[in-house]
Amino acid sequence: MAPKESAKSRKASMSRTKKAGLQFPVGRIHRHLKSGGYADRIGAGAPVYLAAVMEYLTAEVLELAGNAARDNKKTRIIPRHVQLAVRNDEELNKLLSGVTIAAGGVLPNIHTVLMPKKKSGKESQEL
Repeated sequence: MAPKESAKSRKASMSRTKKAGLQFPVGRIHRHLKSGGYADRIGAGAPVYLAAVMEYLTAEVLELAGNAARDNKKTRIIPRHVQLAVRNDEELNKLLSGVTIAAGGVLPNIHTVLMPKKKSGKESQEL
């Protein structure tokens, strides 16, 4: 019979999230992948990779939305800031082209045809 390890000598367990150096929960994503019916079998690396991609995209959107909030002199990110961030970024706009952000509004845009016509130099001097 093998001697029992003492509590001090036992190696502390480390989550897959900490091993990967991520913030998003690898175990939870693995559970959802298994229960989602996406495939019969899910590899060990798939949830780590997916968690890393999701974390990167979230950080990217939050950084751009934070910049949009700062431009509007606000300290809190609202859906409008997320909308402005996504639609002004070429790659994120392409990724989220079919997505409607609730309470996001639209980008400020005035068609050039609707703009008032500029007067020539002679006419402005006469007035």
